[in-house]
Amino acid sequence: MKNFNATLATFENVDHIKEIKLFNSGGHESGCILNKPGTQGSIKLYNHLFLIFGKLTTNAAIEGLNLYCEHVEDAKNNPGKHPNIDLLIDIIKRKETLTIKIKIL
Repeated sequence: MKNFNATLATFENVDHIKEIKLFNSGGHESGCILNKPGTQGSIKLYNHLFLIFGKLTTNAAIEGLNLYCEHVEDAKNNPGKHPNIDLLIDIIKRKETLTIKIKIL
């Protein structure tokens, strides 16, 4: 079984990223992930999705959930505990595409 920390180790370094902002089709901010303790795994994962897909599409969200590994079940059982996973679940439910903007330090 895949493990989130092992998966993260395969992603690019993101020390240069300050934050990742997500925008809906109307241009309104739908989410923001700051590069700080507790969210660095999500920064790495969302940056990886950006590099592969360019946007957060339904397919990108499905891949993101696969990459979050063991944390997805906990997120589904505890809505709000893992907001960056919740966002991917919502993208799939709504069949929405979000634009990803990466702010560099």
